[in-house]
Amino acid sequence: MGPRPLIALAVLVAALLAAAASARPAEARIAVSFGADAFALPAAAAAQERVATRGAGRLVVVPGKSTRSGRGPLRRYYVEVEAGIRIDRRWFARRVHQILADRRSWGGTGRVSFRRVGLNRTAHFRVALVTPSTTNRLCYPYITGGIYSCANGGRAVLNLMRWRRGADAYRRNLRGYRIYLVNHEVGHLLGHGHRYCPRAGARAPVMMQQTKGVGSCRANPWPLGYERG
Repeated sequence: MGPRPLIALAVLVAALLAAAASARPAEARIAVSFGADAFALPAAAAAQERVATRGAGRLVVVPGKSTRSGRGPLRRYYVEVEAGIRIDRRWFARRVHQILADRRSWGGTGRVSFRRVGLNRTAHFRVALVTPSTTNRLCYPYITGGIYSCANGGRAVLNLMRWRRGADAYRRNLRGYRIYLVNHEVGHLLGHGHRYCPRAGARAPVMMQQTKGVGSCRANPWPLGYERG
C-alpha cells in the first residue's frame, strides 16, 4: 500500500474517532437537559426508603374533627388517606390542621377560617395523601409524572413520594417542605395562582412552584403578606 492510501486511511480513522467523541457529549447534554426538567426525583431520594408508587386507589376519610381556627369565612374540609399507605392517619390529619390553623398560614389575617370535619359532613374541599399513581389519576388532566402534587376537583392531592422525601430546595428540612406542600395546594383551592421569585435573596412566595426549585430566592413554607392580602 502506497503512502497516499495510508494517509487517506489515517484521515478517515481520525474523522471517525472525532465523530464518536463529539457524540458522547451531545448525549450527555440531552440527558442533563431531560434530568433538569420537571420530571426528576429529589437528589437524595435514592438513599431514602422506598416509597410505594401504586396503591389501592381507594381513599379513606380520616374520622374526627377539629375546632374552628381563624375568624374569617369558614371553610370546612376533610382529610383522606389512600388505603394501604403505612402512616398514622390520625396523626396526618392533625398535622394538616396544625398547618392550616397556624397564624402564619392562610387564616392568619382573618380572611378565612378552617375546620376539619368527618365523613358525611358537608365540606368545601379535601386534603388527600395518595401514592404517585393515584396522584396522576386524581390530578388529570394536569401532568404530574408521578412526582408532583396538585389541586384539582376540590381536592389538594399530596403525593406520598414528596411527603416522604421532600424537594431539593428544602434540602433536609422535610418538616418545612410538608408545611409548604399543604399551604401551596390548599392555596390553589382558595383561588391563588402561581407566583414567581420577586428578587434575589428574597423569601419565595408559597405559591411559587418550589418543588421545582426556588431560583435565586430562599425556600419558604408560609404565604407571604401580599399573598394573603
